[in-house]
Amino acid sequence: MLDNHARIMQFFSMAKEVTGRKKLQKMIYILQQCHVPFEEKYNYHFYGPYSEELTLRIEELCNLGFLQENKEEKSSYYQYHYQITPEGEQFLRQFSLNMPDYSDKVEKLQEKSSRFLELVATLLYFDHLSRDEVFQKIQALKPSQNYSEEEMEEAVAFIRELKGA
Repeated sequence: MLDNHARIMQFFSMAKEVTGRKKLQKMIYILQQCHVPFEEKYNYHFYGPYSEELTLRIEELCNLGFLQENKEEKSSYYQYHYQITPEGEQFLRQFSLNMPDYSDKVEKLQEKSSRFLELVATLLYFDHLSRDEVFQKIQALKPSQNYSEEEMEEAVAFIRELKGA
């Protein structure tokens, strides 16, 4: 049971800090789609793939003192920052996880905006459709994001790069 918590903690150990709940959701989903064995179930939601399980795990890890959540007030919203605590590092050392090394993927994901990761995650969520169908679906589901053809092509190339890395 705690293996799933430990996997999330290992992610934070690599990521150091993640800014934004949406970005966190997308990073874990994208890693999952790159065969990193996270077990959270995802459904399609307003901002693309979303896992209530992940939200609950993060809340539990914060309540246990293993993750630190800092809430920063922006002009019209709150931005959340997450990082592993010394207690979280100690908790993680108790586990022998059979996980691939995916630190290079975490680094690449950290460099991207949550808006871009939302696009990447949505493309991956609908990867059973043809490329044209996915592009049309994204334009229909996310008109306010106004993704350009170039951004979609960049996201497709990024997925190829991640899956090859």
